[in-house]
Formats: sequence, structure tokens, C-alpha cells
Amino acid sequence: MHHPTLRRGFAAIAAAAAFTLFQPVASRAADVQWDVSLPWGPTEFHSTNAQKFAEEVKAVTGGAVEMTIHTGGALGIKANESLRAVEDGAVPMAEYAAFQNVGEIPLLGVESIPFLISDYNDLAALMKIVRPVWEAELQKRGQKVLYVVPWPSQNFFTKTPVATLDDLKGVRMRTYDRVTADMVTRLGMVALQMNNPDIVPALASGKLDAVMTSGTTAVAQKYWEFLKHAYNTNHMWASNLMVVNLDEWNRLDPKQQKMIEATAHKLEPQFWEISKAEHAKRMDELRANGMTVEPASDALKTAMREATASMEGEFVTANPAAAPLLDAYHKAVGH
Repeated sequence: MHHPTLRRGFAAIAAAAAFTLFQPVASRAADVQWDVSLPWGPTEFHSTNAQKFAEEVKAVTGGAVEMTIHTGGALGIKANESLRAVEDGAVPMAEYAAFQNVGEIPLLGVESIPFLISDYNDLAALMKIVRPVWEAELQKRGQKVLYVVPWPSQNFFTKTPVATLDDLKGVRMRTYDRVTADMVTRLGMVALQMNNPDIVPALASGKLDAVMTSGTTAVAQKYWEFLKHAYNTNHMWASNLMVVNLDEWNRLDPKQQKMIEATAHKLEPQFWEISKAEHAKRMDELRANGMTVEPASDALKTAMREATASMEGEFVTANPAAAPLLDAYHKAVGH
């Protein structure tokens, strides 16, 4: 599906990127130069992962393929527009969170079904089943998946203490997508869907009372300046996809393609290990900056599970193709 207004905007972005792309550089010019759009801040681990990937690709291709990482949405492409931007060729490569692009491919939202996934082992089991389907759908949209890496465990970050569901009534909570917006509405909160760069201005202006996200983003955005409490709710999981436009990919010779695929295959497990270490590391940083960090109370977790118990079935009703995938997943993990 093409969107004329956005496409015109993307065309302008592409023109600006092309101007930068072909400026002279001191070293030998690469045969292929790709701009890579990321919405995450420069210090977040997904961004540093992307930089490492770019460096290793440049090394293994002998400098023939060079990727320039643009963090923080510097190319003007929002997280929830990234899939379309790669499809339309506005940018050769991008990394985006699957769930933020469910408007384009609804099955990308399967991870955000509340309490479907308990830990990294569950997530890996789901990825074995879902990833081939994601890759096939994205191929139809003109892009190739190079690697997939999850965010750490999710949390609620709030101004005031939260012990029971009553403490969340009326709280204006940042959400990711329709599924998480539905979840917080069922919990009595007011859902405000927004991308990462919009969170801090909304907190500063008083538009937002609370945020759901990982500890990684909370540290990068210094939530202790606005919020006082962190609760590990582990209510959903989210993965990022590094993708490349298929037309750009097909311009490479087969040897270069194999080199890049091998590099992605080598680094992806390393990137998962970095993700696994992130939660504890960032929670410690939040504590060091004065935030109270604790698990969600049993009462709150029970209430959250009860309020969202029907959401998996509703997701399947809205997306029938998810039914066999979820059946296979439940059999694989035994719950």
C-alpha cells in the first residue's frame, strides 16, 4: 500500500540523504553506501549493535559496502513509518520495532499480546515459528530481514506508587500500539500512543503521567527527571527488525550478499546476549539516580492478567492467520 502524502515526504528525505551520501570522503569510496534509519537514541544498545554490524560489514566486504547509522530519527522517519519508508525506497535500510508497524502487517503485533511470553526462551520459541512468516510478508513489501533482536523485559514507570489496579485509574499512560492501548484501557488508564522521541516532551509538558517501556529507554531518556517509580510488569515483549530494501539488496553481487548474511547470522546471538544483560544493568542505573525499582505486586499482576485474558483470542479473531502460529507456540513452550 502506498501513501501519496507520506511518499512525497519520504522523497524529500531521500533527496537530502542522497546529497549527504555522495559528499566526498577522505577514504576510498565504497561501491555501495546505505543510510540506515533508527528511531532509538545513540546510546541505546540497538543503536550500538547497528553500528557494530555496519563496521563488520564494511570489514568483511573490504570496504565495498558501507552503512551509515542515523540514530534518533535523524532522517525524519518515525518508528511507525519505517516499514513503509524502506518499501518506498526513501531509505535503503532501517531498524524498527515490529509492533510499531502493525498498521502495515498486523501479524507483527503478535509479541505484544499481554502475557503471551514469559522470558527469552519463550520468545526464541515464538521467533522460530513466527519469523519465517514475518520475513515472507516483508518480502512482499520489498524488504529483506537481516537480523531480529528483542528489547529487554517491560516495565511501568510512574510518578506515584502503584500497589493495586486502583492506583492506575485515570493515569495517562504511554502505549505502543492498538493492543497495548486496549490493555491499559482495560486497566482503567488513559492510553496515549506515541513514539520514543515524543515521550520526554509529553512528560515535561504534563501531558503524560506514566510510561511503559524497557529500562534501556528509561535510562536513555532520564526518566528520573519526571518519574519516581519503576515496576517490572513483564506484560509483553518486543523485537526490532533490521531490514534492507530488496532493490538495494539485489544490486549486490551474490558474494557480498552471502558475506552480509553471514555477518548478521554471527552477530544476532551476540546481540540477544546484550539484550539479556540490559534489564538488570539499567535497573541499577535507575536506582542510582533515585528511582524506586521493584517487581509489580502480586495483586497488580493478577489484576492485569485477568483484565487481559481474552486478548489473545481477540487477536486471533482479528488476524486468523495467527491461529496456527499461536497453537504451535503453545505446544512448543507447554503453556
